[in-house]
Amino acid sequence: MKACRREAANKTPVWLMRQAGRYMAEYRKLRETHTLLEMCRQPDLASEVTMQPIRRFQMDAAIIFADILLPLEPLGLHLEFAKGEGPVIHNAISRPEDVNRLHDFDVKHELGFVLEAIRMTVQQLGATPLIGFAGAPFTVASYAIEGGHSRHFLKTKQFMYQYPDAWHLLMKKISDMTDRYLQAQTAVGASAVQMFDSWVGVLGPDDYRKFVLPYSQMVLSNQRVPVIHFSTGTSSYLDAICEAGGDVISVDWRIDLAVARKQIGARAIQGNLDPAHLLMPGEKLRAEVQAVLKAAGKDPGYIFNLGHGVFPETPPENVELLIKEVHSWKP
Repeated sequence: MKACRREAANKTPVWLMRQAGRYMAEYRKLRETHTLLEMCRQPDLASEVTMQPIRRFQMDAAIIFADILLPLEPLGLHLEFAKGEGPVIHNAISRPEDVNRLHDFDVKHELGFVLEAIRMTVQQLGATPLIGFAGAPFTVASYAIEGGHSRHFLKTKQFMYQYPDAWHLLMKKISDMTDRYLQAQTAVGASAVQMFDSWVGVLGPDDYRKFVLPYSQMVLSNQRVPVIHFSTGTSSYLDAICEAGGDVISVDWRIDLAVARKQIGARAIQGNLDPAHLLMPGEKLRAEVQAVLKAAGKDPGYIFNLGHGVFPETPPENVELLIKEVHSWKP
């Protein structure tokens, strides 16, 4: 929390995106008897998964176990996690009238299982902060239009260009919901929140400013706790990402961290080890971690993380090595 506020801390804090997940045997054991959506919807299971990496490693923060697509169902979209395919939306948005059919819903009622999982987890964490999160308006909209993940996001871009009025209405609806969702997470105990704009890097800077920035800005500016703004593939327009907002800007491995720090100015920064480096042998991994720490410099306001999430193939012992290396680092 000190790093989020750009205050001096006695060590470099570290947590990892997808730190709870398939690289851990404890998680895989639960998945043998529960689907992903079952684990998200049952607060006791979501809390248990959230706590698994906290018990095993010396993480400086937990992040609630959930999924950025959980709000799609109460919006009126049929979400399924198909084996081997990932998320599938069976009634994806393809026409302007589909946007008009989206439901307005009570976040506390329809997503109450996430809020209860946060309450349960905060009680177990003690002094360790819990991060809440949501998908950014663009990333959630892209899933809703594509019907799942996409390589080129052509359906999303086509909808954006062909139906700009419907696009802006869609983004407004998702932004309003995301704002309420994050504020509800804070109200039940989240110490900070992160907004994941995982796929916005498919856009150029002009399209980002025209079609995305105002909606991300609305969500980010309304929060009452430190907000981490995460995106990938946006190193060529970090100025626009900063304009959208966030107390902490989380960058991926496609930009040198020292360069990124200069670009974002008076904000905290998070990142940016390539998650593939966690598959390296120990000494090579240690060297890569040290390179990131060196690039981060001595100024306060730095949180070590990956440029995206932990891969399922990651050896847990490498996660432990990474955390020890970060905590022992003396800039």
